[in-house]
Amino acid sequence: MKQIVIAGAGSGAGLETARKLNKKAKLILISRSITPEIEQLEAEYVQHDTVHGNVEDLKLPEKVDGLVYCPGSITLKSFNKLTISDFTDDFTQNVTGAVSLIQQALPSLKKAGTASIVMFSSVAVKLGMPFHASIAAAKGAVEGLARSLAAELAPNRIRVNVIAPSLTDTPLAAGLLNTEAKRKAAAGRHPLRRIGQPSETAGLATFLLDDQSAWITGQVIGIDGGLGNLKL
Repeated sequence: MKQIVIAGAGSGAGLETARKLNKKAKLILISRSITPEIEQLEAEYVQHDTVHGNVEDLKLPEKVDGLVYCPGSITLKSFNKLTISDFTDDFTQNVTGAVSLIQQALPSLKKAGTASIVMFSSVAVKLGMPFHASIAAAKGAVEGLARSLAAELAPNRIRVNVIAPSLTDTPLAAGLLNTEAKRKAAAGRHPLRRIGQPSETAGLATFLLDDQSAWITGQVIGIDGGLGNLKL
């Protein structure tokens, strides 16, 4: 049975990925708080802040077959209102946290023989959207990191891929979807005329962890209702 580490497993795509893999893999779920939803799963729980905590405190298995880094942020402000702290915080949350965890897990990933790393970006990197300068800059760095790591780790048969969703109905996006008018407007911006569901993003994550995707690496895969490629 594969051993999968999911950071940011408390809600959203991380929680849904854990639910899909429950009983199908040995799960090590990392979250800042242990929620009732996590406790319902058959998993090892690690209460840890992967962004600001000391990653060396994490005790990972000797062998890790898959690593999913889910912590993220949504900082939407006009450029002249963004502070350097906004940019730094987004970079720390999305990039530095991932770097620290991957470095800590790398010996275990190498021992697996074949392994998969999954990270998350945003359609805003590809499309270019107003008020997204800080988060798009951070997520763009995630994509660059993933491609570089995919090349460097290919000889170790460690695959690295990125999922780039559009707006998804998760707690992180709650402030953007807290009225019916906002939900309707958000849905209307997508060619498929709806917003994404975390189970759909999780479905792609589980595929990228599976041996069915064994020849996929260095990719940024959009799951965005067509927003990144279509204009209707």
